[in-house]
Parts: sequence; structure tokens; C-alpha cells
Amino acid sequence: MRTTQHTVLVTGGATGIGLALAERFHRHGNRVVLVGRTESALASAASTMPGAEFMVADVAKAHDRMRLVQAYPRVSVLVNNAAVRFETPFDQASAAELAHELEVNFLAPVLLCGAYLPLLEQHSEAAIVNVTSGLALWPREVAAMYCASKAALHSFSKSLRWQLQGTNVRVFEVLPPVVETPMTRGRGKGKISPAQLADEFWADFQADRFEMLIGKTKLLHWLRRLSPALTDRIMRVQP
Repeated sequence: MRTTQHTVLVTGGATGIGLALAERFHRHGNRVVLVGRTESALASAASTMPGAEFMVADVAKAHDRMRLVQAYPRVSVLVNNAAVRFETPFDQASAAELAHELEVNFLAPVLLCGAYLPLLEQHSEAAIVNVTSGLALWPREVAAMYCASKAALHSFSKSLRWQLQGTNVRVFEVLPPVVETPMTRGRGKGKISPAQLADEFWADFQADRFEMLIGKTKLLHWLRRLSPALTDRIMRVQP
């Protein structure tokens, strides 16, 4: 598909992966709309991209999702990037924490896809980009709900891609390794930068590669095929 002259809405667009993807779309001649919950961070991010717009919204709330659709009905590329991850062990996590991870990481992007799909279908070319995680395929015991929510979004992305095959709407999935973002601060080793992720994303986006294994997730993919047991042992190592 063409990679320019789209209106691109990016959730979680003020920092990290979302901002890096927004910057890449902006650099290639697209109108960019950043979405997040902190106005100051959004304003700062938008100021680095002339013409970029932003809206404060919590995508886990139905009212805010509808506000986005009403404010930006011409979106032709929807990037579902917003996510949360709690470090509380599952047996100590509250029901509210577990529900919030599921709502933000899975239900919000699914319902935002549903809200935007009739509008996306009106364009000659359109795309949904769901940012999941390598943990969607190879979970870690330290983040049970986060991994499960990303695995659910991975499954949804694949099913939706099949359902929309032959239409004008393409469904992409980005499966990153550990990326240096505010969410991963103080956790993990061998992180890649958001800019490195954006480089790989853009090459795959231009080539219409719908499942984008980024960085070390490529290695894990091949290792999993050779030895699932070894891959599981590696993923169980504490960060």
C-alpha cells in the first residue's frame, strides 16, 4: 500500500514506540494525530512534528473512543499502541489491576478497530497497525496478564486480517522485543531503541509484511521452531 498522504492516529503516541512510529509516518508526508492521557507530554511530542495534532483521551473509555472517531473521521491508518503493564505478581494483583491491563491492552484496541472500521473501509487504501509484543508468542512468568492480553491481541489481529482479506483494509501487527521506553525503565537487558524499532517497522510496512517480527523476536521465532523447550527455559529467566 502507499505510505504517504494518510491521516494516521497513534494511541500512546506521546512517548516510546508510539512516538517513534508517529515520527516515521510524519517524516514520510502523513498527517499525524497523537493520542494519550497526559496533555503536556502530547503537546511536547506534537511540537517536534510541524502540523501534528493531538487529543487527550483514555482509549479504555467508550466515551473517549467515540470522541476520537467524531473528531478524526478521516483516519486511514489506525495505530493501536497504548498499553500498560503492572509488575504485581498474579497472586497479589487486585481485580482492578487485572481488569485494567485487559481493558487497555486488548479490549480498547479491539473496540477502537470496531469503531473505525466502517470509516477505514471508505478509503481506497487503509490500515490497522496493532502493536503487540514478542511476549504474545513466548510469555514470561513475571507478567502473566500482560502476556495474555498481548497474545489475545495477536490472535485477534490474525483473525481480523483473514476476515478483511480482499478488502481495502490491511491489518499489520508489530511484535517488538524489549524496547527502551518509560514502561520498561529499570527492567530488561539488551533493549533496542524506539528509533531502531521504527526503522524495521517502516521497511516491513513498505513491503506489506503483515506480521513484523522486530529485533530479537526473529531469533526467538527460529529458536522456537528448533527447540520449544529451550525457548521456554530462556524466557523463564528473570529480567
